[in-house]
Amino acid sequence: MLAPVNVSLESLNLMTLAPMLIPIIGALIILVIDMLKGGLDKSLYVVLSLLFLIMDFSTIVDASSIFMKDGTLMGVFDVMLIDGLAILSQFIIVGASILFIPLALSHKRFHEFAYPEFFALFLFMIGGFQFMVATDNLILVFVGLETSSLALYTLIAMHNRDKSFEAAVKYFTMGALAAGLYSFGAMVFYALTGSVEISKIAAVLAANAYADLAYVLIGVVFMLAAFAFKLSLVPFHTWAPDVYEGSSAAMAGYMSIVPKIAAFVVAMRLFEFLIHSGVVWLEIVLYIFVIVTMTAANIWALVQTDVKRMLAYSSVSHAGFVMAAILIGTTQSNSALFLYWILFSFTNLGSFSMLWISRQKHLPAYQSSDHSYDKFAGMIKTAPIAATIMGLFMLSLAGIPPFALFWGKLYLISSAVTSGYTVLALIMALNSAIAGYYYVKLIVFMFMKEPIVGNDGHMYVANATKPLRTIIGIAAIGTIFAFLAINPLLEFVTSFVYNSGY
Repeated sequence: MLAPVNVSLESLNLMTLAPMLIPIIGALIILVIDMLKGGLDKSLYVVLSLLFLIMDFSTIVDASSIFMKDGTLMGVFDVMLIDGLAILSQFIIVGASILFIPLALSHKRFHEFAYPEFFALFLFMIGGFQFMVATDNLILVFVGLETSSLALYTLIAMHNRDKSFEAAVKYFTMGALAAGLYSFGAMVFYALTGSVEISKIAAVLAANAYADLAYVLIGVVFMLAAFAFKLSLVPFHTWAPDVYEGSSAAMAGYMSIVPKIAAFVVAMRLFEFLIHSGVVWLEIVLYIFVIVTMTAANIWALVQTDVKRMLAYSSVSHAGFVMAAILIGTTQSNSALFLYWILFSFTNLGSFSMLWISRQKHLPAYQSSDHSYDKFAGMIKTAPIAATIMGLFMLSLAGIPPFALFWGKLYLISSAVTSGYTVLALIMALNSAIAGYYYVKLIVFMFMKEPIVGNDGHMYVANATKPLRTIIGIAAIGTIFAFLAINPLLEFVTSFVYNSGY
């Protein structure tokens, strides 16, 4: 008979679990409040969500100070892992969520914000993303992936439009396929190594000198396909433009930031040790993914007539651009990835939120879609401040100095040059130039064309609520004045990445 094992709370190190538990507890509290007294104003749920997110953020700050002092933290039977990658990604996940949630106080016409379930699902989703990044256990990554994905499918469908239901079904179908591919890949790695922890998988494969390389490649193929779906890499990107179009503009901007940083971190943990181990095949395939995703997405963005779909393809292109950091796999490139995504978070969330400042229950005759370029024609005359801010966001996305994303692109391209990927650096620079065309195209419509007036006298007029103006203002400040904080931000990011051994 086996003797019972005594497990002390100290050995569990429950502090590593605290950042994930806070949003989950918050979601449960919101559901209990709704059960006890329904019909409360949504402002209560916004405040509660913000309160729990701020508590979550402060817990991550505490974890970061402990990490910088004591190094990597393990907890809960060594399943939870708090290292620099986990902390940086959670800063982005929770920070972007804090920016997003006040948008629920916007126009009453966005029905999903009337339901307390929206806020509960939103907090469950954040908890799922945090579980994904704060472990190297493939099973817990899968649990976090499915928790966040199932919540996100429902959040999209709650937008209560025909296109939203279509988007949710498409996202669910593709997500289910990605989950299946991930599970099969994890099974292959477990069969090869007897472990589901990425660090132990790396150690066992290295000890065997990659004797079963063919099976390793099979596992990598399934894993790569799964993450290509989540990161919307070409040709696994087909769901992205339709899902972004069917979602509310702000939710589309949020989706372009938070789910992807979680997937980037898991991909970094899984693929970089394989690249450094000399699996040349993987390096070649990642190289192709990066180049094709950047280039093809830019070409598709060039021909879009809808600004929202253009920004969707733009986000696909940016994901391919940042995927280059995982291909390069150095401390400099990994630091550049986090720097890029922090700056991208401000600019892209601001860009999508700017699409939300119009009120259109019915499309006027001259508009082919909800966010056609014609809607923005002559915007400098009808809404000069909105046109100026949107123009700044477009210049930043194009990588024009001194705006935010210029610095992200600069450091990422320089990391490619430093590591000997000169051709890749040239392709990245060329794609940035191509992307500049469709960003400038919107600026031309806003500043150089006359406003289009329909037969009914309808003309686009920007009309934003205070919460929306506040969030857009924060995003604009971050985009314009990022250059003042680039060096301290880069040092901050690099210290976490370097101390994590990446």
